[in-house]
Amino acid sequence: MPLSGNEEWRSKLAKLPVPLAVSSDPLSMACLKSLIEEGRVSREQGISLFENPSLSSVSSLADMVKKSRYGNNVFFNENLHVNTTNVCVLACRFCAFRKGPRHPEAYSLDIDEYLDRIRPLSESIDEVHTVGGLHPKWDVNDYCTLFSATKEEFPNIHIKALTAVEIKHLSKTSSLSVEETLSKLSEAGLDSLPGGGAEILVDHVRDRICMGKESSQEYLDIHSIAHKIGMSTNCTMLFGTVESIEDRVTHLIRLREQQDASKGFQCFVPYPFLPDKTRLPEAQLATGSEIIRVISISRILLDNIPHIKAYRMNIGDKLSSLALTCGADDIDGTVGHEEIMHVAGSSTRLDTSTDQLAALVKSSGSIPVKRNSNYSVFEKYTTSNPSYSRVLPQIGMT
Repeated sequence: MPLSGNEEWRSKLAKLPVPLAVSSDPLSMACLKSLIEEGRVSREQGISLFENPSLSSVSSLADMVKKSRYGNNVFFNENLHVNTTNVCVLACRFCAFRKGPRHPEAYSLDIDEYLDRIRPLSESIDEVHTVGGLHPKWDVNDYCTLFSATKEEFPNIHIKALTAVEIKHLSKTSSLSVEETLSKLSEAGLDSLPGGGAEILVDHVRDRICMGKESSQEYLDIHSIAHKIGMSTNCTMLFGTVESIEDRVTHLIRLREQQDASKGFQCFVPYPFLPDKTRLPEAQLATGSEIIRVISISRILLDNIPHIKAYRMNIGDKLSSLALTCGADDIDGTVGHEEIMHVAGSSTRLDTSTDQLAALVKSSGSIPVKRNSNYSVFEKYTTSNPSYSRVLPQIGMT
């Protein structure tokens, strides 16, 4: 199988041996048949998968879909997270990162400080991932200057930056259309958009957890415009706050429909709400088994989005390793520095080497494949000093 994946994955899926967990479950078999014969599962089937008491059947079906597309390959890159500012004009109830401008822990990096974060790792990374708060004084020109300076010093580093709500904010503060804003940023060096800020694409949920952010349709429209000008993007889902199963499926279906139309999403990143230092006491919080279920169903429902990521900065290394056997084919990179998830309660280590990350992939029985940011260049990676065993972590599935 080519490292880039199997475009005829449905034909491959039809030929794979069916695990007992799938063959003994009528719902999973019906979904398998739908994927092979009709190309996708329905909204009603998606809801039923969330309600199915057999997690093993759901995760086994997702693993079949993943293997039909990529075999045992799992992708990662060497990246660095740099957050420009935690100052934000909004105060979303789920966010632990945001600070007001007068808060003693508020910060806003200038260009030299931003570049100083990159310089020590510039020879080993191929991507810088940058998101931040909605700074009241920054407009599109500030980010254009930042990205131009970054590309001038590090021309080979891919800049993945700015969530949809940041683009909306810059558009407003700069009195430009979204397309004009994205075009200016692209000319300055912005290569792709991350998927953050989707939360749940159901407005009555957004009104409770992130009032004032972009609407569900605005999120989709901004990504659609990025796709229109040739910029690839990721997409995400924050779950475990106040949403229902039906809301989660609506979210996934809306992403699938947008991908049908604009075809620019390259990776879907689901991650659970982390409750530390937030103002959302009614959050439901996701168990380990629920996290695996969401990742699995994402792979089954999102037939037209190529990659599903196990976001280890949020769910941790052990659960990420398990997710690689339940539909996920991508794992976040070396990262080096990360604030948003860690302020919210993540304890995932930030000093993971490339060898350790590749060995983590191997611990799930998978083959580590180093990729570039746009999933167009691939290379099998061989660790020189594995620090993890090949034994799957023991995770309680309750």
